[in-house]
Amino acid sequence: MIPIRDSIPCNTTPYVTWGIMAICIGVYLLMLLMPDSMAQHFLYRYGMVPLRYTNPTWSRHFGLPPDYYFSFLSSLFLHGGWLHLLVNMMFMWIFADNIEDLMGHKRFVAFYLICGLLATYAQWYFSQNLIVPVVGASGAIAGVLGAYFFRFPYARVVIMVPILFFPFFFEIPAIAFLGLWVILQLQELTTASLFPGMGGNSAWYAHLGGFLVGALIHPLFIDKPTVYHVDVKPSEEA
Repeated sequence: MIPIRDSIPCNTTPYVTWGIMAICIGVYLLMLLMPDSMAQHFLYRYGMVPLRYTNPTWSRHFGLPPDYYFSFLSSLFLHGGWLHLLVNMMFMWIFADNIEDLMGHKRFVAFYLICGLLATYAQWYFSQNLIVPVVGASGAIAGVLGAYFFRFPYARVVIMVPILFFPFFFEIPAIAFLGLWVILQLQELTTASLFPGMGGNSAWYAHLGGFLVGALIHPLFIDKPTVYHVDVKPSEEA
């Protein structure tokens, strides 16, 4: 189930959204130019490795300063692979521009970073012994989805569902798409908790934490009501 576009027009140019996307893409391309050993060191230094802050002895042994908390921020702009990057950028492209439109550029920057930082903290809190870097914009984008869920619940989202190698397109309300997204995160988190190794390697706590933070704090960053147009087909006269 892949989102293609939504039905909400954007009244302002989403410079911040585009800028964040450009940084994420630029950093990923830069890492592709690095030797493998350098790229791995880059991920471990600027990605958030939970055990780094839980076990200072382990951190120093591997050359990672245990008091280097900048990784909670820098990890939001790193990605572990092209598919990881592509999916995050698609969600950013479709949903973030409308939230930036509501908040304004400066408030959206603050909202995005706060959601990302708290999402990363949630991942650290619930997986303190994890020894691999937590990277990606997913937690911050989840905060955007949390705001979108409550501000544009009846917007239409066009999704693509591949069935037997054939793409099928459907249009569903945003509240249904994002609600299903949350359910899938909960399912994957439950699977990973009950059957270690079977739930993938995504940061489920960051996803759910970011969504919850965005849903709760987004009204603090909006000073205008949500207004959008819904196309209604006029009834024909008899």
